[in-house]
Amino acid sequence: MKKSSISLCIFVDALGWEILQEHSFLDTSLVHKQSLRTIFGYSSTCDPTILTGALPREHGHFSFYAYDPKNSPFKGSPFIQLMRLVPKALSSRNRVRNIAGRIIKRRLDYSGYFNIYNMPFRLLPLFDYTEKKDLYQKGGINSGLSTIMDYARENQVDLFLADWRASEEDNLASLKGVISDEGRNCTFAYLYMAAMDAILHRVGKSHPEVTEKIAWYESQIQSVLDLANEEYEEVRLFIFSDHGMTDVHTDINLMAQIERTGLRFGTDYAAVYDSTMARFWFLRPESEPIIRQVLEKERAGHILDEETVRKWGVDFPNQRYGELFYLMDPGVLIVPSHMGERTIAGMHGYTPDDKDSTASFSSNVELDTYPKGLEDLYSLFKQEIDRNLKDKR
Repeated sequence: MKKSSISLCIFVDALGWEILQEHSFLDTSLVHKQSLRTIFGYSSTCDPTILTGALPREHGHFSFYAYDPKNSPFKGSPFIQLMRLVPKALSSRNRVRNIAGRIIKRRLDYSGYFNIYNMPFRLLPLFDYTEKKDLYQKGGINSGLSTIMDYARENQVDLFLADWRASEEDNLASLKGVISDEGRNCTFAYLYMAAMDAILHRVGKSHPEVTEKIAWYESQIQSVLDLANEEYEEVRLFIFSDHGMTDVHTDINLMAQIERTGLRFGTDYAAVYDSTMARFWFLRPESEPIIRQVLEKERAGHILDEETVRKWGVDFPNQRYGELFYLMDPGVLIVPSHMGERTIAGMHGYTPDDKDSTASFSSNVELDTYPKGLEDLYSLFKQEIDRNLKDKR
């Protein structure tokens, strides 16, 4: 006898609406495709919003680094002191930094996503790292909000949750195993597919590799759908992304412009140079007008005003993630930044209003109400869980 119903929620990282429209994708299975408004920030912002239905100021996640020397987990670390002595020509290499990052994560006993990226070792003791816990496990959200995974567990749902550390192939195999397992009745599955993001960063939106990868996703998801239809009376499929991708056309060395002012990092000001934005804290009042003057002269970006900061939900208590946000125009990259030394082909994290930033949502069933933004996905997933619980009773 077939099992009753399963909701398959498939997260394809960076499968933006502009990209999706340029490719055929499960056209015989999906009855609805649409754009989905993203959130200002990176995946470190988007993923908590998807899981909680909350804006960044409510869940407490944004970028990985926040100026907080008092509570820095890197303060007093002998290993970081040792790495400060390593010549930059060696310490800036990706392989060296990846190994160092693994050592630091193990010593700090963090379960969340951890990457030191290109943050100089000498600056690490000035900053807190903001994703210490696994977002998908209980207590993983900084503000203490519950996630859709918490809701499923509290209601004793037979849940499949992909391991974000594992490969796409391994997670696909695990999901298929759960679907076909006669001893289980999984009703809610959450599959995380991350490889598209890395490809788009490396080659941009229009490369043949992107087309090949989308075709691979189509084949793999269709095989999951076919298997689920053999095992279940009803299969409800939802495919979504967190953001899109913008092709990079210009590099700006914003860091050098600020350093030429003569202001001292850690004494007069502090900053995090993310790939598409710079965030500043003013440690001395006289540093603010000097930095503002530099930023206002740079025409490849703009300072976010207070209204925009509120609208985008990044008006954090105590200005946790910065007193001033400077956002680059779509396609402009800060190089070097604390995220990387070199330019890349594609990036996200620009204004959510940029068409290339827009996420996507698709389904194989018609809904009474469709999600408009990432924050609406939580309600959709909750409805699916409740629906299956009702059928079970």
